[in-house]
Amino acid sequence: MPRQVRHNNAIPSALHKERATCLAPSHSRATRIGEFAEAKRSPPCVPQYREERLMKRASKIWHTIGAFSLVFGLSAHPNVASGQNFGNPGVVPPSVNEFGNPYGEWTARWWQWLLSIPAATNPNLDTTGAHCAEAQTGQVWFLAGTFGPPAVTRSCTIPAGKDLLLSPRNALFGEGVGDCTGPSDCNPTSLRKLAAESVDNPTLEVRVDHVAVKNLDQYRVTSPVFNVFFPQGAVFGLEPGTHGPVVSDGFWLLLNPLSQGTHTIQVSSNSSGTFGVDVTWTLTVK
Repeated sequence: MPRQVRHNNAIPSALHKERATCLAPSHSRATRIGEFAEAKRSPPCVPQYREERLMKRASKIWHTIGAFSLVFGLSAHPNVASGQNFGNPGVVPPSVNEFGNPYGEWTARWWQWLLSIPAATNPNLDTTGAHCAEAQTGQVWFLAGTFGPPAVTRSCTIPAGKDLLLSPRNALFGEGVGDCTGPSDCNPTSLRKLAAESVDNPTLEVRVDHVAVKNLDQYRVTSPVFNVFFPQGAVFGLEPGTHGPVVSDGFWLLLNPLSQGTHTIQVSSNSSGTFGVDVTWTLTVK
């Protein structure tokens, strides 16, 4: 996968131009997988969920609510004290360990989920939402992004009581997505620098039931170093097998469970006019 596989919403965009990172089921060199924004680099190893990178691996992989009580029809996190949620009661603060894991770990799992799914049914390439439930397990439901334009509208039915993880912009760099060949020449510090630079200064917007999420710049998250697994028929033709090390950087939101009923989530981003993501989700929670 190209160096910058960016997501969600995202792995994927990186395949467009950069590389993505991989997690074991747990400039132009590579495509980034987890980036919602459209990056332009070649495919490296691999969610990002970096979507910018994935697209480029083909060149590279780029890397992916009406109001009820409080905001977005979401309930406030029980561990959030006043003033710690950046004005978003329905969003888990970046400092909180949700279900025992920090945000960074959840972003790595998002990438591992996304990149482990073949292109034929990969949620990041899905234009309708038909594949939104692919490989979903556990207490957090992953929402995919795209690998870049065009805008897509998806519909999905999800179980009640699930947190939702999404990213308006992210990037994945490492082995397997075109940034390096393995532990001997994959320097995590260098990969983190590349990932950070690829997602700096974006224009972001996320709306939940038409209510804008505030202070999105406060939800910048860096993943731990991890591995990813690419299946046969992986996105952007990434080489099957386990790859690493990879790292992801980006902007991520972990939403508390939505109330039962129908909700709308709108995610958009762009960076210097080079990469854009525009996804609208209609979610039925039941």
